Amino acid sequence: MKNIIATLLIFTITTVQSQTMKESIYQFKVTDLYGEEFDFSSLKGKKIMVVNTASECGLTPQYEQLQEVYEKYQDKNFVIVGFPANNFGAQEPGSDEEIASFCKKNYGVSFPMMSKISVQGKDQHDVYKFLTQKSKNGLEDSEVVWNFQKYLIDENGFLVKVLHPKTLVIEDEVIKWIEE
Repeated sequence: MKNIIATLLIFTITTVQSQTMKESIYQFKVTDLYGEEFDFSSLKGKKIMVVNTASECGLTPQYEQLQEVYEKYQDKNFVIVGFPANNFGAQEPGSDEEIASFCKKNYGVSFPMMSKISVQGKDQHDVYKFLTQKSKNGLEDSEVVWNFQKYLIDENGFLVKVLHPKTLVIEDEVIKWIEE
């Protein structure tokens, strides 16, 4: 009986420690395309999809579906946050102003778009260090493999899933996650 109680106690302590060591997205403040501060803690209680974007990529048309899904679910505690990045094939060469104009003009993007950052390498932004390092996100290590990779964050600010860049936001697994 003592062994069972000791084992349960150790399991409980380990579980609590791992949960408290895990970071959340809410700790981050970033700058949007218009130079304004964006505080992730303002999204508490919402499901968040973080996606790295590029204007000159073969996957750029995904903006259209991202916008459609955002419009459909933005009033249902869901938000998409875009991070333009020039890490892959120099496919996001523009300034923040040019990116904002491109997104609005070509796709009507109204979901929050942040200032251009680096999503990998020595100058990787802290948000992407959180998203890609298990020691920070508590879920898994991952690598951003291309533009339009998606990270799903639950209502408590914790990473729950990483989606390949070619996984579309309209696919059943994504919509199901948003709706549950």
